[in-house]
Amino acid sequence: MPDAEALTGAALEHIKADEFMPDEERGHAGSAVRQDESEALAYLIDPTDLVAGIPGVELVQASWSSEPVEYDPESMEWDMDGEDGEEEETDNA
Repeated sequence: MPDAEALTGAALEHIKADEFMPDEERGHAGSAVRQDESEALAYLIDPTDLVAGIPGVELVQASWSSEPVEYDPESMEWDMDGEDGEEEETDNA
């Protein structure tokens, strides 16, 4: 899967470039990234950055998990424009 390979590769490059990561941790991180795509994602996205600009929100804990799924563009689950699988109502007047 090319996208998974790109994700893993980017995470490995990020780990390699991290000047503050101890070598012992770098080896463990590289192994984790190769085994689990959610680990790769976690090395590329800092959860603190996702909520830093929201007033009144403080990140206490974050974790990542992932699961491969088949994409079906016809499924209502993949409708990013609608809310909760409901079709948007339009005003034809």
